[in-house]
Amino acid sequence: MCGVSRSGTPTRAERVHAELRADILAGRLRPGARLPFAELSARYQVSMGVAREALTRLTAEGLVESQPQYGFRVKPVSAEDLRHLTEARCAIETLVLRQAFAHGGVPWESAILAAHHRLERTPQMTVDDPDRISDDWVVAHSAYHLALLSGCPNPRLLDVATSLRDSAELYRRWSVPLGQEHRDIPGEHRAMLEAVLAHDADAAVAVLAEHIQHTTDVLLETSADEIDDATTA
Repeated sequence: MCGVSRSGTPTRAERVHAELRADILAGRLRPGARLPFAELSARYQVSMGVAREALTRLTAEGLVESQPQYGFRVKPVSAEDLRHLTEARCAIETLVLRQAFAHGGVPWESAILAAHHRLERTPQMTVDDPDRISDDWVVAHSAYHLALLSGCPNPRLLDVATSLRDSAELYRRWSVPLGQEHRDIPGEHRAMLEAVLAHDADAAVAVLAEHIQHTTDVLLETSADEIDDATTA
C-alpha cells in the first residue's frame, strides 16, 4: 500500500508515484506516451510491481489510462474533446464575465485586484523542477480566474463555468511547459485586470476568450503523434 514508512520517509511506491506524476505534468512524458513496465522500472529503479502500483494510482487520478492488450499510456490530448471544451468555455465564461461586469461592483473589482496581486507574486514554475508548474501557482491561478467570474449573481452559470474550468486543468498544466516560448501568460492576466479596472467589458471578454483559446492552440500545435484525434483514431 502506498504511503510513508514508520520513519516518516516516503516508500518506494510513493516516491515513484510522485516522480512519475511530476514527469507527466511537466511534459517530460508526453501526452499519449506508452509506459512499459520494463522502461519505468529502469527509469525509476524499482520493481515492476512498484511501477504498476504507481500507474494504478495515476490512472485513478486521470493522468494515465490503461488499454487492454497494450498496457498503460499517459492520457493523450484529444483534439476533438479539447476543441469542444474550449468552445464551451469561451461561450460560458465570457457570458459569466459579462454578468460579473453588470453586477459585481467595487467588492468584485477589489477581489480581482487582490487575487492578481497574489498570482503575480507566486513563481509559476517549481524551483527544483523548472519544467513543472508550481502547485502554489496553480492555486493562485485558479483563485484569480474564479475571482473574475465571482461577480456573476447566477449560481447555475457559475457552477457550469467552474466545472468546465476543472475539466481543462490537465490540458492547462500541459500547455505551460509545452508552450513557454510562445506566450506571455502574466501579460494576459494583467490585460484582464486592466480591462476590469477600466470597466471595459468588451475588452475583458475578448482577452479572456483569447486566453482560453491560446491554451488550446499551444496543445494542438504539438506534433501529430501526440494528438489522439478522434477523426484519425
